[in-house]
Amino acid sequence: MSQYTSFPEPNDDSNPFQDPAVTQHSSNTGYATLDLYNPFDNKTGPPPPYEATSPTAPPVPAQTPPSRTTPTEPRNYGSYSSQSTPVTATTAELLKKQEELERKAKELERRERELDSHALGAGASRQNNWPPLPSFFPVGPCFYQDIDLEISQSFQHTVKIMYYFWIFSASTLLFNFISSLALFCVDTSNGVGLGLAILWVILFTPCSFVCWYRPVYKAFRSDSSFNFFAFFFIFFVQVVLYVMMTIGIPHWGFSGWIVSLGTLKTNVAVGVIMMLNAVLFTGQAVMGVIMLKKVHSLYRQTGASFQKAQAEFATGVMSNQAVRQAAANATASAAQGAFTGAR
Repeated sequence: MSQYTSFPEPNDDSNPFQDPAVTQHSSNTGYATLDLYNPFDNKTGPPPPYEATSPTAPPVPAQTPPSRTTPTEPRNYGSYSSQSTPVTATTAELLKKQEELERKAKELERRERELDSHALGAGASRQNNWPPLPSFFPVGPCFYQDIDLEISQSFQHTVKIMYYFWIFSASTLLFNFISSLALFCVDTSNGVGLGLAILWVILFTPCSFVCWYRPVYKAFRSDSSFNFFAFFFIFFVQVVLYVMMTIGIPHWGFSGWIVSLGTLKTNVAVGVIMMLNAVLFTGQAVMGVIMLKKVHSLYRQTGASFQKAQAEFATGVMSNQAVRQAAANATASAAQGAFTGAR
């Protein structure tokens, strides 16, 4: 190794790794490497032989194939659909509260109008507004009617149905007059029926309003037992008349089923018109029975009774000025007669 004690010449091709000591050490595989040899070990003897070991690779964890989302299976990142149930419940609750607030606002407005009307005083009277006639008409309105103001909210729907039912009844009677007129045009022997049809329109339209609609209106307005009983009695008679109108007895002025079927054999066009009138009479009778039961069920909920009706009747009679004056005159005449007879 003396040749490497000095710096070699630049053109010297000697390889320092060709030193015999290096080649001898690298070729000797009988001894352990530095990583396995411990010089501080007290064991005597040569170092353990070298064993070539291949480095073990770390265990590769089992990988699951990544789940890929397809267009038919989109990822859910808290979209609106995942929150639809609570949002829908909240919206429904808000709508319910809004409806309740609107109902309370209408009730407060009705009470405010009622208080304003009562502030006029007991002697003040409201201006009549029904029937709604034009100002140039020679006859003015006869009644005051305001369902939203005078009727409690729980009974307003029933009173409105009764009002529309009265309008339907009046319209049916008017159509009955038209069908009777059509029958008279093809059969002049039906003059009696036409005259009675005109009478029923003129008589039943105002009388039904005064005799059974106004009592049921006043009954729900002031919880009057007397008006309830008056309505039940008169409206029951009215329902019986509706049934008779539906039957259609000849020469009674009603275009019911008997008259319409008989006319259908002689004149088809007039028979069809009268059959349509018979259908309206049938619906009128059915609706009358339904509303009679409806009002009776509400009457039982109001706590009205026959004793209250008697008390209201007695109070109403005694509060009438004409009745009191007649009773006073009768009492004075009786007393005077008794005094004269005693003398």
